[in-house]
Amino acid sequence: MLQYQIIPVTPFQQNCTLFWCDKTNQAVVVDPGGDCDLIIQAIKQHGLTLCKILLTHAHIDHAGATHALSTRFNVAIEGPHKEDQFWIDLIPEQKERFGFTDAEHFTPDRWLNQGDKVNFGDIEMEVYFCPGHTPGHVVFFHRETKLAQVGDVLFKGSIGRTDFPKGDHKTLINSIKNNLFPLGNDVRFIPGHGPMSTFGEERKNNPFVGDSVR
Repeated sequence: MLQYQIIPVTPFQQNCTLFWCDKTNQAVVVDPGGDCDLIIQAIKQHGLTLCKILLTHAHIDHAGATHALSTRFNVAIEGPHKEDQFWIDLIPEQKERFGFTDAEHFTPDRWLNQGDKVNFGDIEMEVYFCPGHTPGHVVFFHRETKLAQVGDVLFKGSIGRTDFPKGDHKTLINSIKNNLFPLGNDVRFIPGHGPMSTFGEERKNNPFVGDSVR
């Protein structure tokens, strides 16, 4: 069975997520933006073996500690989509701009795309390519528990910003409506920031992508 813990990290309170298989205790960390000590503490607390790092996208608050954590545990980095390479290349600049201390450039071991799968223990998560917030944003979905980690694509009552370089509002809307909502109203999702919600709740109430919005 899939288990998870949300670990808010960085001054941006980004929802880094620790997922693990409770049968094998193999784990992944999604979007380690910073505060490695908090992430490592959670891994140790649950007695887990970290086997890889997954990235939804490469903004520094989601990816800043990727190099440090992957080096510390000697694990592979999977994701995001290759269109976010330029954001990885900008990490040194983002580091100076936002005052991050341990963010370093890294090279993913595997770029992800629509239809890919990521595995750890007995868990398989599906990959959905959802550009718009960034051009290489991906989402991770566990079908058995109907749980998604959507990064900065969708939030409770809102959507991701599209005013960053290579962001696109129309593309983001299409990603949400055509790639995420068809997964089902009962799907719970962990956003990149803030509280969880369901796709059904957002279809009903979200002022940007609700069913009443034309």
